[in-house]
Amino acid sequence: MSGHAAASKPFLSDVKALRERARQHLSDGAVTSAYIGDVTQTIAILQTVLATEIVCVLRYTMHSIAATGISSEGVKKEFAAHAREEQEHMNTVAERINQLGGKPDFNPEGLATRATSQYAEGENLVDMIRENLIAERIAVEHYRELIRYFGNDDATTRVMLESILGVEEEHANDMHDLLVAHEGQPYLER
Repeated sequence: MSGHAAASKPFLSDVKALRERARQHLSDGAVTSAYIGDVTQTIAILQTVLATEIVCVLRYTMHSIAATGISSEGVKKEFAAHAREEQEHMNTVAERINQLGGKPDFNPEGLATRATSQYAEGENLVDMIRENLIAERIAVEHYRELIRYFGNDDATTRVMLESILGVEEEHANDMHDLLVAHEGQPYLER
């Protein structure tokens, strides 16, 4: 870019105008006139993400307690660690809903229908691992779709989801590795 083109398009807003705009619509909190997205739609989408994370916390917690078998102790610890990370995601998403002026929906009524993942207990340790891998794969695909949807219209929500996606991909990899270890066959080509 030439120096002339950069000079014709200032990087920062007029400070005086920026300060004046900041004083307007204080009841909108963090949502300013520069927000491009649809706040109502974003909150609705994030309520689904919140429900998904709550279901994941519940499923991983139950699995961390209920898993049995000769090699279950290490897996139980992994499930418990994932439950804690999913709870961090849950809190982060709830905070974002709040920032946008919404009220995070923690009501257990209808939780299963609001979430993209399912609460599946599994009959044994391998079933539990498999159900968690399925749930993580659902989350990964859903978050990728949402990241594309938000794009630059809501960079804060997009960056939050990108961060969560990285952890969900790690969880999927962990569950895949556990499944391979317990079934003895790789499912994914490396």
